[in-house]
Parts: sequence; structure tokens; C-alpha cells
Amino acid sequence: MLRDILERKRWEIDIRCMDSPGVALPDSLKDYTAFVILGGPMGAYEEEDYPYLYRVQELIREAVSIRIPTLGICLGGQLIARALGAHVGPNRVKEIGWYPVHLTKEGQAAPLLAGLPPEFPVFQWHGDTFALPDDAVLLATGQTCTNQAFVYKDCIWALQFHLEVTPTMIGHWAEAYASELKEFGGPGAARDLVLETLEKWNSMQAVREQFLDNIEVVLGR
Repeated sequence: MLRDILERKRWEIDIRCMDSPGVALPDSLKDYTAFVILGGPMGAYEEEDYPYLYRVQELIREAVSIRIPTLGICLGGQLIARALGAHVGPNRVKEIGWYPVHLTKEGQAAPLLAGLPPEFPVFQWHGDTFALPDDAVLLATGQTCTNQAFVYKDCIWALQFHLEVTPTMIGHWAEAYASELKEFGGPGAARDLVLETLEKWNSMQAVREQFLDNIEVVLGR
């Protein structure tokens, strides 16, 4: 969905899917106007198994130094935290499914979350969490995973949760990771996740559209 929105608004997008053979990350961000890091099944600290994670973190630090607007979602948010020196490790529980998040006072004033209600449900699929880097500002919290979003230096945005996903994407994940869902929620957990998503989808339309519009604002043109 995020790609569709940005292409519709005439962004030129360079996508690097790191699980595809032969794909490499850029040498520098100097020719880019924004940087987005999305999710993956690995931990942000598994650099020995996924060496490109070192390079992602180098690019994040470059983005900070030259002030390129950056957004990290789920693993992407954890990589931002790790690149900035904060701890990333297992949360006390996994979050898979729909959970409420609460905006802090700073979150309600932040351009990425502008116009969103003080509390709203988001989609989660993670076992890890990030601590806050020094000088980062906490924007959103949750009951079972405290740190849900932060901003650093007014241009580096990290989210633990997803608002960019679609029912189709969640359906694919439920099928691909059915064994994990069964372990998490028992038999029928994959079916229940898909049904819950369909139930919430229409009621989340206004929040979702506002959030996607906000992304373009914070990434700039």
C-alpha cells in the first residue's frame, strides 16, 4: 500500500528487497531525498547471519548526518534504534494481531501522527522491542510493548507497528507463518487473524489514509 500511495503521488522509488539474489544497498544516500526501511523476520541484532543489516545501520547514521528524512517500520524501526546506540531485544511477550496504541503528548503534535486519535488499533507482528536512543522523543506507547514510536532529530522516525499493511498482505503472512501463529494463538489462529483484520479494515480507513498522507509530509519532496 505504501508503494502504491507514493507512486500515485509521482514519487520515483528505488526498492531494494534484500532477500532477492544479487541485490545490494546503495553506496550512499546523497542522491536520495528520503529513506524508508521496512520489516523482515530476522532480529535487528542478527548481523552475523544477515550482514547487510550492518550496512542498513550505516545508511541510517548517514541519514542522520545529512538530515535525510527516514522512516523505519517494525524491523526498520528497530534498526534505527540499534544504529543510534539503543538496545534492541526480546519484548516480554510477542505481539501478533491488532493492539491499541496511545499517542503521547509529543506524538499528538508530531507531523507523522497528526490528525490521528489519541488511541487507535494497529497491526503488530514482532517479538522484539527497541529502547529509546538518547535524545529521541517517545511518540506512542502500548500496554504489552511500551515503546511503539519515536522521532530523532525531527527527521528520523521509528515505528514498531504497522499501518501500511493490507488484508492481502496479512493473509499472505498468515499463510507463510502459519506454524508461528499456531504456536502463538493455537489452532485456528491464522484464520482468526485474517477475520479480525477484515473486521477492522473499514473502520480503520480514516486513520490509515491520514497516516499515509502524513508519511509524504515527513518524507518531503
